[in-house]
Amino acid sequence: MNPRFPRLFPPIWAVAWGDDRFGLWAELEIDGVAQRLRWIEPGEFLMGSPETEFMRFEDESPEHAVRITSGFWLADTTCTQALWMAVVGGTNPSLFSQDRKNPVERVSWDDAQGFLRRLGDRLIGAETALPTEAQWEYACRASTNTAFAFGNTVTSDQVNFGDFRHSEPENGAYRQRTLPVRTFAPNRWGLFEMHGNVWEWCADGDRKYESSRGVITDPIGLTELGPGAHRAVRGGSWVFDVDHARSANRFFRPRDFRLEDLGFRFALRS
Repeated sequence: MNPRFPRLFPPIWAVAWGDDRFGLWAELEIDGVAQRLRWIEPGEFLMGSPETEFMRFEDESPEHAVRITSGFWLADTTCTQALWMAVVGGTNPSLFSQDRKNPVERVSWDDAQGFLRRLGDRLIGAETALPTEAQWEYACRASTNTAFAFGNTVTSDQVNFGDFRHSEPENGAYRQRTLPVRTFAPNRWGLFEMHGNVWEWCADGDRKYESSRGVITDPIGLTELGPGAHRAVRGGSWVFDVDHARSANRFFRPRDFRLEDLGFRFALRS
């Protein structure tokens, strides 16, 4: 057995597994719909953006060291409409429903929690969750420290983003809709569309960044569940300017929001 495999690999929920140039992967299957997940190893990274980063926002300061202490499986794409329907059934909530490979959208944070509960009921030996904001940025960066996982600039050949101010962004076409998952090349860890397409719900809400001389371990933002509670959404979308698709960008939405550019990707722990 490959020594890089997690101690309990292969997970009992996996119908297939392996190791490729991106790292370890495993697949689950629900009613004929497959979803590949990538093993995200523990590690450290710089969270937030440096003051020199173009297009940055103030709440990304200060840049600080974060340690993720436990590995986890992360879906290599946002949840597709096909997987949503296989798990939840009923009516497809998405606006762009012409292709079941498109991300499911118009789902709230609470809707995502319902999906995770149902998925957990279908999988043996798996704990389902959304990634925390820190876990999400760690996976998005994939060992990079540039504005995007692909460098300090991107074009519409790499990311599906929008533009509030113009019908055609200077650095690419404004498609005005979601695209099927795996349309663009993945990051170094085999994760697709971490930038653009749809915003992705995170498990936690706002966390004020603070300077630290040491490393912050497994930070978690607000987790309150009261009316109007907000949760972090990450990655930008087909609606927002490219600056919102940067690895460090932070945005927050009320947990009951349902928008046509808002979806999620899920994590599993075995």
